Amino acid sequence: MKPAIVGVGGPELTDPERRVLQDALGVILFARNIADPAQLAALVADIRACLPAGGLLMVDQEGGRVARLRPPSWRAHPPARALTTRRAAWLTGALIALDCVRAGFDVVAAPVLDVASPDGHDVIGDRAFPGGPEQVAELGAAFADGLLAGGVQPVGKHAPGHGRARADSHQTLPVLDDVATDDLLPFARNAALPWLMTAHVRYTNRDMNPATHSAPIIAGVIRGAIGFAGVLVTDDLAMHALSGSPGERAARALAAGCDVALHCSGILDETRDVLASVPAVPAACAARLAAARARAVDARQELDEPALVEERAALLS
Repeated sequence: MKPAIVGVGGPELTDPERRVLQDALGVILFARNIADPAQLAALVADIRACLPAGGLLMVDQEGGRVARLRPPSWRAHPPARALTTRRAAWLTGALIALDCVRAGFDVVAAPVLDVASPDGHDVIGDRAFPGGPEQVAELGAAFADGLLAGGVQPVGKHAPGHGRARADSHQTLPVLDDVATDDLLPFARNAALPWLMTAHVRYTNRDMNPATHSAPIIAGVIRGAIGFAGVLVTDDLAMHALSGSPGERAARALAAGCDVALHCSGILDETRDVLASVPAVPAACAARLAAARARAVDARQELDEPALVEERAALLS
């Protein structure tokens, strides 16, 4: 098994994709892969049959505009900015988890722990919780606790902070002079999360490489100042903030200290390049992955779904 989570091209697997997935840690699905519950169930079963034992299914399901499971087949969830109380954040995390577990997912790429800035690019925008770093930390923790209670592994993002960036890392490399104490606080307060995701942002006072490819940022800030000891996954390596071939991007991220390379394009040749360029899952990464799985199992609760739906509707009305 290789420490890479990859995309697939469409709503059904091709035979070449089935062969490639035998080496992958997991698959992340997008709107291009999802039509309705019956189709998704068939795709998930096919993916599970291809992945190695312990393989993972991941999805971006933050609520608001970042949601791959959408009405009419799945319920809508509010963006993080609309969640102004811990209870509303917990309820939304729990309900998202119930949707995702039912659909077959193990890992949900949420919550966003970035602190929104008036000068920051709208790529974060209403994906961030309202208020300053203390409130973001509190609401993000509640949302993550809800995800865990529903049985999925949350991924806090984008460490060590994307909120002040004035560019969209999907399109170009954002540049900041340094990490900021306020940006770090929500990540530090949530350092016990099972997963964090890196930011494709350059912090020039620390390193000329973006955080995803920066050993000083990963060791000194994410593992050091933040104190994170869980699974560190890259943001999508196919984004235009980064340079080099897909395989080079993945190898550089793992060499810098990331545990898992995330490559989402679903382009088969790119997926092959990523998987050919990374080693087998090392022991330290395997231990972190096992701890993340155990955390979700231990935290899962028996939830009264209709009651949660009713309570959240009342809180948000």
